[in-house]
Amino acid sequence: MIVCICRRISDRDIARHARAGMGFDEIQFELGVATQCGQCEACARDVVSQCSPSCPVANIQLADNPSVGKQWQTSIPV
Repeated sequence: MIVCICRRISDRDIARHARAGMGFDEIQFELGVATQCGQCEACARDVVSQCSPSCPVANIQLADNPSVGKQWQTSIPV
């Protein structure tokens, strides 16, 4: 998916650089992401944080209160 429309930078481009060990500032300098209108910065930072070598597994945020929201269906309706 295209993250930065101004520079036409995809999440794959950002992820590749993040997996190589680059931080957001280095990726921003290298690719130019979030240097024009800035609307993509939050999304680009999310991609970097999910793909950084220090966090090899995707971050999964659990609900604070599991009773809120849709319950997981454990049985198949017949």
